[in-house]
Amino acid sequence: MTRLVIAITALIGILFGYMGSAQAEFKVEVSGVGITQIPIGISEFRSTESVPQKIAQIISADLDRSGQFKTANPGVVWDENTRPDFILLKQKSLDAMLTGSIMKLADGRFEVRYRLWDTVKSEDMGGQKFIALPADLRLVAHRIADQVYEKLTGDKGIFSTRITYITKAANRHMLWVSDSDGENAQAALTSPEPIISPSWSPKGNELAYVSFETRKPVVYVHDISSGKRRILANFKGSNSAPAWSPDGKNLAVTLSRDGGSQIFLIDAAGGEPKRITQSSGIDTEPVFTPDGSAIYFVSDRGGSPQIYRIPSSGGPVQRVTFTGSYNISPALSADGKWLAYISRTGASYKLQLMELSTDKVSTLTETTHDEKPSFAPNSKLILYATQIQGKEALMTTTLDGKISAKLAGQTTNIREPHWGPFLKP
Repeated sequence: MTRLVIAITALIGILFGYMGSAQAEFKVEVSGVGITQIPIGISEFRSTESVPQKIAQIISADLDRSGQFKTANPGVVWDENTRPDFILLKQKSLDAMLTGSIMKLADGRFEVRYRLWDTVKSEDMGGQKFIALPADLRLVAHRIADQVYEKLTGDKGIFSTRITYITKAANRHMLWVSDSDGENAQAALTSPEPIISPSWSPKGNELAYVSFETRKPVVYVHDISSGKRRILANFKGSNSAPAWSPDGKNLAVTLSRDGGSQIFLIDAAGGEPKRITQSSGIDTEPVFTPDGSAIYFVSDRGGSPQIYRIPSSGGPVQRVTFTGSYNISPALSADGKWLAYISRTGASYKLQLMELSTDKVSTLTETTHDEKPSFAPNSKLILYATQIQGKEALMTTTLDGKISAKLAGQTTNIREPHWGPFLKP
């Protein structure tokens, strides 16, 4: 694909070719070894009924994918009321143990209980009960993984969050919303024309994206639960690259209505946009800082695509990337510490991570066709698209690049992932 055209015009969907079929389900494959990982045992959840989801396996896959844990099945089944054999667990070098049970209720719902144990101190770390419909059991497993992650690391878990991405098969373009592991995918939009640049709202209830269904790029805002949508930007020329402000009140968009592609701010309800950048070059791919005070964006104003920063109200522009001659697709972590982006070296496009306090840059991947990074809402993982053995795939990586997870299946042609925010329980 032609990355320069992608970065500068932001009309990504019509410039690269898709081939093959698209499917909605993924299998998580984790690789790599972290420097410090918490060894945790996860028992099969005790149940006397047939359960439509494998709760313990989903939790294990979540924790493994985080890079913070090394999970193991201790080979015994304990429920949440059974005190584990701590001597056995210490012999297996397990620092923690998760046990639980699942019971089918008379109304068809399931009661899921769990308990977390500190095997080093031989102490109960607490647990919880969930009542869920069969269709919600995966979400329950993700929420348990979130709670285990937070209790053992002190950071908020991200497994019950959602991601979005785009696929295409033949002339069928699809916008998907799925669990953070790529499973349980639901099509939010299907179109015979390209869909590009999906962006989650801060509340996680809406997606902004660009659709070419009227044979020109138009920015829409789409309500996930109802399926209703509205046109946000349909001005003369190109309307592209929407990005939400942290408070959800505005979006930054790239418009060419004045003759060149520049960054504008527009109210989330629509209206007259306010121009932010002023250059003879092409400015695109805006993204807000976590506090909303500034916008990072890509511009060729210096002769080649680089990442710049400007106050969100407009003003002086500061160049951010200096390593390499071609840097695009900025993404900022929610804690404000990290900038992820894609850098081209020769024929390779690789995921880079900059520590903003020091400007230190590191390459995170061994793949050569990386694109569109997006941080998990707890700032601990990065989601991106790439190619492995000639097929597109979604990947996550830890910030040190040591643990990667391939959300892999039989599908190809996966593009433009974006990780959604934390959802309220």
